[in-house]
Amino acid sequence: MKDETKLVTAGRDPEGNFGIVNVPVYHASTILYPSLDALQKTHAARAAGERVVSYGRIGTPTTWSLEDAVADLEGGYRAQVFPSGLAACANAILAVVKTGDHMLVTDSVYGPVRVFCDNFLSRFGVEVTYYDPLVGAGIGELMRPNTTAVYTEAPGSQTFEMQDIPAIADVAHAKGAVVLTDNTWASPLFFKPFEHGVDISIQAGTKYIVGHSDVMIGTVTANKEYWSQLQKSANMLGQTAGPDDVYLAQRGIRTLSVRLNQHMENALQVAEWLKGRPEVHSVLHPAMPDDPGHAIWKRDFLGASGLFSIRLKEVPKAALAAFLDDLELFGMGYSWGGYESLVILADPTSYRTATTWDNTNPLLRLHIGLEAVDDLIADLKSGFDRLNAAK
Repeated sequence: MKDETKLVTAGRDPEGNFGIVNVPVYHASTILYPSLDALQKTHAARAAGERVVSYGRIGTPTTWSLEDAVADLEGGYRAQVFPSGLAACANAILAVVKTGDHMLVTDSVYGPVRVFCDNFLSRFGVEVTYYDPLVGAGIGELMRPNTTAVYTEAPGSQTFEMQDIPAIADVAHAKGAVVLTDNTWASPLFFKPFEHGVDISIQAGTKYIVGHSDVMIGTVTANKEYWSQLQKSANMLGQTAGPDDVYLAQRGIRTLSVRLNQHMENALQVAEWLKGRPEVHSVLHPAMPDDPGHAIWKRDFLGASGLFSIRLKEVPKAALAAFLDDLELFGMGYSWGGYESLVILADPTSYRTATTWDNTNPLLRLHIGLEAVDDLIADLKSGFDRLNAAK
């Protein structure tokens, strides 16, 4: 079955819901049992890992619908929803590390994950080493006898380096380590993590799954080997997402293919136009043929999203402000993946440890939304006119 069809059909159960197309929203905490026998049987089934309605936090048909759709698309065994993308990242890590372990994390990782590793994991005796995202099979030289996990993200957050995930996974598995990846940028449509050696795949569903900039949610999909660890860890930590947020994520995922393909098309057109601007030093977009990571992207990925960065040539702060402050269609705001275009100023020099970011010229991360490309380009052109006037 093609992904476009899975998006429409996965996780739905009209026959079990009076013919209703969408799974109803179950608001639940307490579940009542008709008898002691029913209570005990339900809890025994839950302890055995079966999916049963036993308490609101453990799951309802509402949450299971989204989880099943995500797992089906990613190609994993089962998925778990979380109240945010960062919660998904943190819980995925906590499910596979313990005191005394060593974990390898890409130096281009999503910033809040670095904060979690440096300020939370370190308190519990888990040591983290950041590695060059371009290390590939060389990851083996960084692994220790107690290295239990390798955390990847492709392309890299803000700087968009492409990682050779299959090569990393081969080495990590040979040494007994689990491989995690943040699959938010590509989504399950454009990167199939479990076909490339990943054991646990994480998404900030806040971005493309929801698609409308109005819900915080995260997902983690695991293969069969690691599913039980993930599920038990999430339950012990009390992690769940509210039913209304889950419903909106269900609603969003049905149109993911249509939206994401348009994001990709718009972004490539804008990126190509930016390449020709004299104010732009370089465009960081792995789907562009001259990008250093293009070969890996073309080999492993099925498409690209709307997110990429540009490096400007040297420019005074006042001129940069003139460019950004009066943009009409590009809002300045964090997150991305919604229907609207966004831009933020990034500074990789402030957090890199295993690698360096030597270019001190302004780095702008753009998310290209679903507006007409001609209008987006006109907005950027006006911004460059203001930038040049303010130099």
